[in-house]
Amino acid sequence: MKRNQRIKLILPVPLSAAALARFAAQIPSALRRPDIDVDFVGCRAGATLMDSAYESTLADAFVLDAGATAETDGYDLVCSFSMSDSGVAALRSRLKIPVVGAGHASLSLAAQLGHRFSVITMWEPWRRHVIENVARYGMSEKLASVRHIGVRPDTRELLSGKEELVFTALAAAADAAIRQDGADVIVLGSTTMYQAHAWLAGKLPCPVVNPGLAAYKVCETLLDLGLAHSKLAHPSPEVIQDDVFHPLKVPVQTV
Repeated sequence: MKRNQRIKLILPVPLSAAALARFAAQIPSALRRPDIDVDFVGCRAGATLMDSAYESTLADAFVLDAGATAETDGYDLVCSFSMSDSGVAALRSRLKIPVVGAGHASLSLAAQLGHRFSVITMWEPWRRHVIENVARYGMSEKLASVRHIGVRPDTRELLSGKEELVFTALAAAADAAIRQDGADVIVLGSTTMYQAHAWLAGKLPCPVVNPGLAAYKVCETLLDLGLAHSKLAHPSPEVIQDDVFHPLKVPVQTV
């Protein structure tokens, strides 16, 4: 009997079991396949709010820590489940199995759905990260704008309890992106924002891309097609040091 394929979805911050369950809820059972097992994991240490280059560096390091041994652990694919695409470049170098970034997956999908897209995110620090990634992926000409609503994100509760305030603000930002910036596709700027997707999709006159679902479907497609990143583009290291993080003292996390 053929075994199920396994996907490891890594969040770039440490998370409690309850918070991981909230992230996992964005991939409903109706969209999951019985032949693919999905594990959501957080990092054991590192970033908290992804608000700076300092935090981005921590996230890259600890996403690498969380995914480096995925291939030997029996996984068939790894996904950095964040618009930041934390650790993706390093994991593509370390692993031969496919490595997906939620940011790259959702931006690429948006580029196929219209002429120009806008990303709507929570606050200014995330806006800067999106602009940097769009440029890195060669999509700057496709980017109409990146707008934020000035609300500090919550990686524990996501948007729970803030729906009335946040949904309305996101809709206003998206409307401005369409009317003023020329966007014909809207991308949610974080996998923490998925709770707003259905509501926004029902209000806006254009496609709205949910990065978590976009990433998950790219994962399925790569597994189905038997494709992975090019090792010519992402050469493997001569020296493997997966245990370099092990001696590090991990602080008590409050998330």
